[in-house]
Amino acid sequence: MGIFDGIRDAIFGKANAAPAQPTTRPSTTATPQAPASTTASAEAPAAPSPQATVDVSAVLEKAVAGKKQKLNWRKSIVDLMKALDLDSGLEARKRLAKELNYTGDTKDSAKMNVWLHKALMKKLAENGGKVPADLLD
Repeated sequence: MGIFDGIRDAIFGKANAAPAQPTTRPSTTATPQAPASTTASAEAPAAPSPQATVDVSAVLEKAVAGKKQKLNWRKSIVDLMKALDLDSGLEARKRLAKELNYTGDTKDSAKMNVWLHKALMKKLAENGGKVPADLLD
């Protein structure tokens, strides 16, 4: 599993861990009910689709709220990774840069980090994430 996969899974997994909403509503008309054994599977909440839209901002804000340090995930790839309890060290970021096809100099970590953050936001959006427009510019 790559670094991006870990980030995506951490974000999408946290979003999908929210309690499922009931998929059935009480009936307002008197209609005959089928036996419970035939309706059980129809009433079970469907598993979230891998392409379901996930509010990346909401997930990351919640993750940051649970940390004891101030993290600015909107600007910092390091803080974003820390919020998700992932390795944010330089080697991990270099691997992520390689996965996302960074062609710049990985020795210029400041420039690489800015590029990584933008590329990550774009990639999350491409994978079903709802990313704030200002982070996709």
